[in-house]
Amino acid sequence: MLVALTDPIDPVGEAVLRQAGHEVALAPPGGLDALLARAEAVIVRRQLPADLCARAPRLLAAVRQGVGVDMIPIPDCTAHGVLVANVPGANADSVAEFAIGQMLAIARRIETMHSALLAEGWDIARAHTARAFELRGRTLGIVGVGAVGQRLAEIAGTGFRMRVLGHRRDRDALPQGVDYASLEALFSESDFIVLACPLTEATRGLVSADLLSRMKPQAWLLNLARGAVVQEAALIDALREGRIGGAAPDVYPVQPLAADHPLRGLPHVLLTPHAAGLSQEAVQRMSRGAAEAVADILRGARPRSLVNPEAWEASRARRRQLGHAEPVLS
Repeated sequence: MLVALTDPIDPVGEAVLRQAGHEVALAPPGGLDALLARAEAVIVRRQLPADLCARAPRLLAAVRQGVGVDMIPIPDCTAHGVLVANVPGANADSVAEFAIGQMLAIARRIETMHSALLAEGWDIARAHTARAFELRGRTLGIVGVGAVGQRLAEIAGTGFRMRVLGHRRDRDALPQGVDYASLEALFSESDFIVLACPLTEATRGLVSADLLSRMKPQAWLLNLARGAVVQEAALIDALREGRIGGAAPDVYPVQPLAADHPLRGLPHVLLTPHAAGLSQEAVQRMSRGAAEAVADILRGARPRSLVNPEAWEASRARRRQLGHAEPVLS
């Protein structure tokens, strides 16, 4: 069968698919629709159209190379018997380490010193250490304590001896060493706030002007979730008015970040291009996991992480309609 790639995956993932007997094709610029029209599966790294199944009449699987499935039109897939899967936890180490790197860069003013050293000299750069501080003893607030949040809490609490607050729907599922906090308390008490929650209707616009107003004047907001979790206009106002210490967004409501975007011109902002989960090791794990999920679905088996299990029976009927072998009982 044909597996379409919206973007390149690691060779280890392609090898899994080819060993299973499938053809792999990368969508050329502007050519995704033509490829989807022939494909039985798609591995996703960018937004798919809302009417995916109308454009992909042979599709059996839509698999996210990563965790967040907001790029896939799940209701459309479920209605048409297309199974959706992802690779939860595959980039947890990468994202958690990235957050720690951001916090260290902010606390020790690494980016500021680098720029000053190049532009103004040794003494000016060294003077910035007057505002440097240690992470030990600071409070970290994590919104969304899933695989990423748990790993981040472990590193911050055990490694840096930070106080760790967490907010999630199931407060009883918080790991040891993480104290539950309401959103209001978390934003009020934290020195660093890390967003690591999925984008859902409940989290869209979650970080509002009200929550931002509760932050300490020197606190930083780190967004490793999705851009739409934050009300961007409210964040820009808080930064312009100097009401918070700063922001380190890795994700944005519209990507790539526009050349004239207001965040580019604001002080105390650390911008990165949706890169937190993209270490070499994480990309290999995500590619292998996504390829294995596709291979499972195409042979009729249930993948390890099935996002829409309610589509299972409809997927069996779809296979029959398309003339494929009966699925494996699973």
